[in-house]
Amino acid sequence: MARPSHMVVDLAALISNYQWACQLAPQAKTMAVVKANAYGHGAVACAQALEPYAPAFGVACIEEAITLREGGINKPILLLEGTFTADEVAIAAQQNFWLMVEDPLQVDAILTATVIKPLTVWVKVDSGMHRLGLNPNRVNNYYQQLLASPNVCNDMVFATHFASADETNNNFTLAQVKQFKATADHFEHPTSLANSAAIMAWPEAHAHWNRAGFMLYGNSPLDAQHPSSKGLQPVMQVRSAIISLRQIETGASVGYAQQWRAARPSIIATVAIGYGDGYPRSAATGTPVVVNGQRASIVGRVSMDMITIDVTDLEGIHVGDQVCLWGKGLSINEVAQHAGTIGYELMTRVTQRLPIFYKQD
Repeated sequence: MARPSHMVVDLAALISNYQWACQLAPQAKTMAVVKANAYGHGAVACAQALEPYAPAFGVACIEEAITLREGGINKPILLLEGTFTADEVAIAAQQNFWLMVEDPLQVDAILTATVIKPLTVWVKVDSGMHRLGLNPNRVNNYYQQLLASPNVCNDMVFATHFASADETNNNFTLAQVKQFKATADHFEHPTSLANSAAIMAWPEAHAHWNRAGFMLYGNSPLDAQHPSSKGLQPVMQVRSAIISLRQIETGASVGYAQQWRAARPSIIATVAIGYGDGYPRSAATGTPVVVNGQRASIVGRVSMDMITIDVTDLEGIHVGDQVCLWGKGLSINEVAQHAGTIGYELMTRVTQRLPIFYKQD
């Protein structure tokens, strides 16, 4: 490897985070959500690490589920958005994919499909997010159709999704719990409400199944400090190195559009990372990085392949020194805040140009 930019994924930290999610809700089964290539960490490798622990996995679509099967994953896989076309139902039955059902068209696709064995169905109820889910007033009608169908196993699960569980002072989550239970309590089936934020901050939402996603990768989805964050370890480390150092005079500009000018004689380090690697172009001057354990800040615009940082006040800096863009010692959430986005986006936008190295212990 010549270019120094890369990602390190700590699989031991991933397992530890999964076990922490289980400890926070010990009465629940915890599904490991590995959609979007395991939030940028590599779906197959992460699922392989978690398979001895997790009873099931969650993905967004059938293509992601097939990738896991081809990677040797045998546990059940839930398609969190259900099917997009009717022909996916037969594939799901063959491959032991569980289907979320959130729309009448998906119900019809299951009822009319030819399958080799009955499907496990999760009935999604719209409890107030109004994005996906069956109308609570119509759920019983669709449930009865599914229950009567030989294409469906009797062990259905009722599920919902929260709009604001990351907002620790927003009681809309409790309103959604109430709305969901008013519907689901009429049916004697397991339930699933909690995503990562609800696992961490809303014990009222813990049910038979929880769905751990963002927290598995070692970062809190919550909008405030919370005791449940203490057990999380960052899994993704995005790293590069200094490839050039230069001294500039007061008033000299750095980078495209001359956005930043030195207020004093300065030492500028160029680092081999940019928006072509998924580092956010929106990261403004002042966005932190860590060099040899010392914090520094971006100056000037992020380029496609490089950033520039001010290392004037740092000790012992040389070409080749390692730079941490986020990971242990620098939260991805802090970087995201400087870039005007969220940690979820930074994780999932890392490009394939960054090679991934998996750390086992």
